[in-house]
Amino acid sequence: MGQRRVTFHPPPGAKALVGDFTDWERNPIPLEGPITLEFPEGAYVEYAYLDEAGRPFPDPENPERADNPWWTYPRALRLPGFRYEAPPEAQKEPRVGRHRLGERRYYVAETGEAPRATVVAQDGVAFYRTAGLHKVAQALLEGGEIPPVRLVFVEPTDRNAEYRFSEAYEAEFHRVLEAVERAYGPLGEVVLVGASLGGLFSLWQALRHPERFPKVLALSPALKAHPGGLDAYRDQEWLLLRYAEAERHPRIYLEVGLLEWLLGPNRRFAALLADRKAPHAYRERPSGHNWVTWKQALAPGLRYLLGDA
Repeated sequence: MGQRRVTFHPPPGAKALVGDFTDWERNPIPLEGPITLEFPEGAYVEYAYLDEAGRPFPDPENPERADNPWWTYPRALRLPGFRYEAPPEAQKEPRVGRHRLGERRYYVAETGEAPRATVVAQDGVAFYRTAGLHKVAQALLEGGEIPPVRLVFVEPTDRNAEYRFSEAYEAEFHRVLEAVERAYGPLGEVVLVGASLGGLFSLWQALRHPERFPKVLALSPALKAHPGGLDAYRDQEWLLLRYAEAERHPRIYLEVGLLEWLLGPNRRFAALLADRKAPHAYRERPSGHNWVTWKQALAPGLRYLLGDA
């Protein structure tokens, strides 16, 4: 894959450049004038500027807003050769039921009668509203590519604490699934879905409960996190060691962007799965730690994990 040079012309007041390529808040690039960076050909790049106080703000010369459910300031660049792998479109949208278990919000949808599997997503609102996971599953059902499924979207309260190996959240998460089963019927085969820290939690749960969670769709999982650690960017790759020690592995669909700090850990995880001959599929995209990257992975991920169900 070739490289493309991009020159950023900072607006007045811009003191630093940030994006997926800088780990956003971790490694800002100081600016004293225009700066030229190299990116993979066909890359999708999200970026912003920082003012003197370190506050992020959008590029006033770029009207293309990034499709980001968490921040409003990133702007997007699509370099020559960029190809968006658009998810298939459904003819109808599954009805979504809204629920609470105590303070925990979760949403449930079904793509057809007698679902044969349950797909459970962390960061539920983002996978529901931004990624449209239920609509992708519906389109794949309509195309005869996967069976009917139930989808459960679980919303975090404090994702940084809950997804980082929290046994308290683990217990509550299992109670949510029990509530879904009481209200909707048997879960069938369960597929865990998560991005970033949500992907980390999903892989952790599949390792701890292999009988209950045999399949995982992991998008840029934060494999640098460590129990008791405070920095998902620089901690040890604890979960990789646990997978190396495990006798059984779930079936995993794994994707990561070329522009993110998690590229190395995810490459090492994919190599580990290959060495252990664990069932998995792995893909890298010329983009970063963002929802444009992750939305493209939903259809191929569901096909791989459920297409032979």
